[in-house]
Amino acid sequence: MDSGNETVTDFLLLGLFPALRHISILITFILLVYIFAFTGNAVLILLIWVDSRLHTPMYTLLSHLSLIDLALISTTVPKMLINFFSGKKDISKAACGTQIFFFFALGGGECLLLTLMSYDRYVAICNPLRYPVIMNSRVCLQMALVSWGGGALNSLINTIYTMHFPFCGSREIHHFFCEMPAVLKLSCEDTSLYETVVSVVCIVFVLLPLGLIVSSYVLIFLTVLHMNSPSGKRKALATCSSHLTVVSLYYGPALIIYMTPNSFHTAEQDEVLSMVNTIFTPMLNPLIYSLRNKEVLAALRKVMSQRSMLK
Repeated sequence: MDSGNETVTDFLLLGLFPALRHISILITFILLVYIFAFTGNAVLILLIWVDSRLHTPMYTLLSHLSLIDLALISTTVPKMLINFFSGKKDISKAACGTQIFFFFALGGGECLLLTLMSYDRYVAICNPLRYPVIMNSRVCLQMALVSWGGGALNSLINTIYTMHFPFCGSREIHHFFCEMPAVLKLSCEDTSLYETVVSVVCIVFVLLPLGLIVSSYVLIFLTVLHMNSPSGKRKALATCSSHLTVVSLYYGPALIIYMTPNSFHTAEQDEVLSMVNTIFTPMLNPLIYSLRNKEVLAALRKVMSQRSMLK
């Protein structure tokens, strides 16, 4: 299977930092992070669903963000944990392609959704009187569909093209999941042209949305500066700070991984950045949006009090 003339039909995921001593401690920590992230996002989705006060465009979009994060962390972590605890490293070519598809679909969907959430904040702060008209339930549904559909379409094209390359020689993927750049390194054909195309696509799905987010917040901050009420300024900034924090956590690693040449970062650095993007950010999002949001905390207290009364 390792000879250069044979086509690879399955791969070996080397896992997270294979040379690291005491890796079991890190894996156990990631297992706890996964449980916390899964529970936190599920609880946030449930709170938004059961509390009528949270049936607003902002929280509806937030519920979709939590659903994407829940699915994103479940795309990579369970397979890594299963391989580690079972002592196996293999993953079939079909499973690898499936992992690439869901990772890119969810990642692209999150890029689009974060952009649309910034537009929601722009309308709420800069055009508050028109907000109920502009951000109605139909528009909110369309935004969610664009996020999911746009990410899935982009991912489908990239996954099909990535997996059509012949893979021969080494089967070892130097990563803890089937990340596209790591998989492309195993191809026996020149993939430089395709990698250039991917960089262009990343401009559409990373730089363009990021530019729209920055533009929205420039207009928001200009509007806030002209507010006369100090409490109004604090409330406006509070509603934006959570979203800006999530944008920073998500876009920072993505820009380095997909928008800089491979020579600028090592495989180990890519793994660290991928951990931030796919493991820690989904865990932090529920904390960021709940601990810094009085309405979400009020909904949580309401649910908890109802449960205690039933007992």
